[in-house]
This record gives sequence, structure tokens and C-alpha cells, in this order.
Amino acid sequence: MANPKRRHSNTRTRLRRANDALKLKSATQCPQCKAYILPHRVCRACGYYKGKLVKTIKVKSKEKAS
Repeated sequence: MANPKRRHSNTRTRLRRANDALKLKSATQCPQCKAYILPHRVCRACGYYKGKLVKTIKVKSKEKAS
């Protein structure tokens, strides 16, 4: 089984780990309904992608069934 020949210094370890941080996702606005969406994805609010209707969105009614 392979083992390291020399110990890695703290600086070397920390420089390597400096790139491990999670990056924030960039949100853009939908040109149709102005809702915030992730880029290159269909808008969940209106169903448009690149100016075309891709998905129909069902509108939930607020009526109570009695």
C-alpha cells in the first residue's frame, strides 16, 4: 500500500483546499414574468424557455371543498 514519502506542509494543504468552497448559483430574471430562475432552465412560474412556451402551468384554485 502506497504511503506519502514526506509530510505535506500546512500551506500546501490550505492552498489546495482554497478551491473547495461552494460557489453561489447565479439567478436571472425570466423575460416573460420577471420571476427569478436559474439560467438555461424552463421558468417554473410561466413555463417559457427562450421566448417559447414549453410547459403549460396549471393554476391552482383557492376554492375550499366542503
